[in-house]
Amino acid sequence: MMKALVVGSGSIAQRHIRNLRKLYPDAQISCVSSSGRHISAADIGVNCVYQSIDAAVFNKPDIAIVASPATHHLEHAKEILKANVPVLIEKPLCVELSELSNFPFNAGDRKIAVGYNLRFMPAANVVKDIIDSGKLGRISTAFSEVGQYLPDWRPNTDYRKGVSAQKYLGGGALLELSHELDYMLWFFGCFEEVSAIISSSGILDIAVEDTVDALFVNQVGATFHLHLDFLQRRPSRSLKIIGENGTLIWNLIKNEVLFQGGGAIEEVLFSNPGYDRNEMYVEELRRFIEYTYDDSKFDSTLSSSLEVMRLIEAIRMSHAEKSWIKIEAIK
Repeated sequence: MMKALVVGSGSIAQRHIRNLRKLYPDAQISCVSSSGRHISAADIGVNCVYQSIDAAVFNKPDIAIVASPATHHLEHAKEILKANVPVLIEKPLCVELSELSNFPFNAGDRKIAVGYNLRFMPAANVVKDIIDSGKLGRISTAFSEVGQYLPDWRPNTDYRKGVSAQKYLGGGALLELSHELDYMLWFFGCFEEVSAIISSSGILDIAVEDTVDALFVNQVGATFHLHLDFLQRRPSRSLKIIGENGTLIWNLIKNEVLFQGGGAIEEVLFSNPGYDRNEMYVEELRRFIEYTYDDSKFDSTLSSSLEVMRLIEAIRMSHAEKSWIKIEAIK
């Protein structure tokens, strides 16, 4: 019988609980509230609620998922790893790169994975395969954008009180929308320099940034544009890659991948507008469990997530110093 522990009881934690139950109907699932508030096992669909992580790991779970606010990710993961339990940490890995100085980790540790779930979308893997195949030829530029009006994320709640709007919980566009940073590293490899602006428009009356714009350069001088925001009233999410042989466009809203060649050439490489987006979370969870038991591949590792945090730190530094920052210098 699968025994799983989920730390946290918010929306993403409850999604993981439902998906665990879907994959393993007879699993024994336990939960610890990250805030200490009272939660009912029946209300969130678990077998048992523990008051502390120590008590939960005494029950010897097979796997654990840390879905607490980002400011607690490493603290909670550390307690679980001490019991030698494999852990999936929700993105981002942490809030500040400096937090890792007191975290006993090995970048290749197979007991640690990070929840950058876009990697488990079929469309994302089509994009990855096209880039790796060389079909585009030499890439000169790419544009990555995501924007969605924060009050629309969870319409029945006050967005100002949510994790995304709270700095002390790891909110703000840079951390909340760091999926785009992760897939850019996955698709294109490491970057050399970044110039960035982090903005708070005041439109949403929140004390975190609502917009981030960054320009990355790689070793061969290709440029990569990134835009993140909490402001667009109509959701927008896409990646456009310009190569010498054509342009690849991944529309994440339409769940479509297009190749545009010379003249009027346009080829639909992937299209599934009815895709159930929960499936990428299910696949992430299934692959994580396989990863902990054997030599199965799991792309979103501790090592790759450290690179995301280095980019985040470089973006912050570039904004603060109003200058280009060498990413390799970020430790």
